Amino acid sequence: MTPSTSPTGRGGARRGPGPAGVVAGRVPWALVAPAALGMAFLVLPLAGLLIRAPWSTLAERLAEPQVLEALRLSLVTATVATLICLLLGVPLAWLLARVTFPARRLVRALITVPLVLPPVVGGVALLLVLGRRGLLGQWLEAWFGISLPFTTAGVVLAEAFVAMPFLVISVEGALRAADLRLEEAAATLGASRWVTFRRVTLPLVAPGVVAGAVLCWARALGEFGATITFAGNFPGRTQTMPLAVYLALETEPEAAIVLSLLLLAVSVIILASLRDRWVTSP
Repeated sequence: MTPSTSPTGRGGARRGPGPAGVVAGRVPWALVAPAALGMAFLVLPLAGLLIRAPWSTLAERLAEPQVLEALRLSLVTATVATLICLLLGVPLAWLLARVTFPARRLVRALITVPLVLPPVVGGVALLLVLGRRGLLGQWLEAWFGISLPFTTAGVVLAEAFVAMPFLVISVEGALRAADLRLEEAAATLGASRWVTFRRVTLPLVAPGVVAGAVLCWARALGEFGATITFAGNFPGRTQTMPLAVYLALETEPEAAIVLSLLLLAVSVIILASLRDRWVTSP
C-alpha cells in the first residue's frame, strides 16, 4: 500500500474518520481541561446532595404524608401543564415553521421571552392578567365564578407559561428540518391539509415533539418562581416539590436535602428513559 492510500499517518496514528464519524488524532488538551472543569461544575453540586443526604432516615422521610402529597401534586400538575403545552404549542410551532406572515419574527421573539424572563416576573404578569382584578381574571370571576390564583389550576397555568417555549422551539426546529417533499406528495395524492398533518407531518416530527415534551415536563416539574407568586404555597393544593424544598430549607435542612434528592431522582429517571428510547438515534 502506498503512503497516499494508507489510512494512517506518521507513527501509525489514524487520520481518517472513526466509526462515529469523528476524526481521530491527538487529544486537544486545551479543550479537555475546561471541559473537565465544566463537567465538575455541573456534577459536584449534585454529588453534594448524595454525600450529605441522611441515608439512615431517608425511607422514613420519604414516607411522610406531606412529601408524598407534594410529589403527587408536582407530577400531576407538570403532566397536565405538558398536555396543555402540546395542545397549544404544536399548532403554534407549525404556524411559525410553515406560514409566512409579517410579524413572524416578533411572534417568535415573544414566545421565547419566558425563557429569559425571571419566573417571578412571569408570576406577576399572570396575576395582572388572570388575577381577581386582572384584565381577564375579573371577568372570569364575574361571569363564571372562576378564580385561578392560589389554586391547583393556577399552578398548572404558571408551569405551562414558563415551559411552553421549550416545546415550541423543539417542534419548530423539527418541522423546519422535515422533508417537505413528503407533504407535497401527500397533497398531490388528494390528502387534505389535516390528513397530511396527521398522517405525514406528525410522524416526521415525532422525535422533536417527544423531545420538546420531555423538556417541557422537566421544566414544569422544577418551576418555582411563577408558581409561588401566582399560586402561593398551600400544602395539598399548590405546594409542589420545589416549594416544599424551599419551605423545608428554612426549618429543617435535612428534609430539604431529602426532597431535593427525590426531585433529582424523578427528573433523571424520566429524562433518561424517555430520551434514550424516543429521541436519541441508534
